[in-house]
Amino acid sequence: MSHKVLITAHIFDEGGPEAGEVLTDAGLEIVYPEVPRPWGEDELVECLVGVSGVVAAPNTFTDAVFARSPEVKVVSRWGVGYDTIDVEAATHHGVVVATTPGTLHDSVADLVFGLMLSVARNLSLSDRQVRQGTWNYRTGQLVWGKRLGIVGLGTIGKAVARRARGFNMDVVACDVVHAEQVAGELGVRYVSLDELLSTADFVTLHANLTEDSVGMIDEAALRRMKSTACLINAGRGALVDQPALVKALQDGAIAGAGLDVFEEEPLPKGHPLTQLDNCVLTPHCGSFSIETIRVVSRLAALNVAQVLSGERCPCALNPEVYDSPALRAPLRE
Repeated sequence: MSHKVLITAHIFDEGGPEAGEVLTDAGLEIVYPEVPRPWGEDELVECLVGVSGVVAAPNTFTDAVFARSPEVKVVSRWGVGYDTIDVEAATHHGVVVATTPGTLHDSVADLVFGLMLSVARNLSLSDRQVRQGTWNYRTGQLVWGKRLGIVGLGTIGKAVARRARGFNMDVVACDVVHAEQVAGELGVRYVSLDELLSTADFVTLHANLTEDSVGMIDEAALRRMKSTACLINAGRGALVDQPALVKALQDGAIAGAGLDVFEEEPLPKGHPLTQLDNCVLTPHCGSFSIETIRVVSRLAALNVAQVLSGERCPCALNPEVYDSPALRAPLRE
């Protein structure tokens, strides 16, 4: 009997048949959820009955989910974020957790610049007004030659910095780790978060989500920004205190914001952010380019196929599970 692989990442098939073929060629059976989204703990457990592997959206995998789903051997996250998965619990239960590293940066960096340009030049508002029959000239600001502050100079932050060179931008960054050689090659200068916020014309967030970084852009941080500055967040919604951002945008404390991620997703209908003309909103679609979908889906599928065929998965977040007697997937040496 073949293993069943549950696909909860709704975008999985949009890159074409190749990713699915990775699973079927490995003798695995692809199944899709019968329980409508969104899934709470009980609904997710119901979806996992008889399932050995998962190509997962941002589903919440808790200790209880792993304990109640003894057949699950691998959870492969579509993308690089895994804050909804209790990796420690997965390791305890012998489940391999994997992501698709190094696959999203170009797509997300493109969107960052799309948001930046849209906010700077009021493109979203102008588009709506033209469609409504209003021919109204909106004065914006240049992106060319401005200072860009990157909070978190990781893989995506570096991709943003590369694009900034084409806009002749002065790029500064803050991070807990300083990769001076790479920063120098990109023309990026490390500064403190306070200096970045107080001097940048555009601030883009790419920091990891940790206990220390939750709400890091709060009322005090927004007050430190220039009144002409724009905030871009295509990283994690919880990095920003949303009520504080709404107030800053309403009061003109900052000029605008471009957001692809939010504290609660989907963004509730009628949320105050949706009422603001100086805020551009997109539905967490930073990685959704056809080229990226193809690459991410294939790697997410390959992670599952490797584990269920008894191979070590190079993209495992918890490789120590292979040394644990609790490992649910047989390992072929």
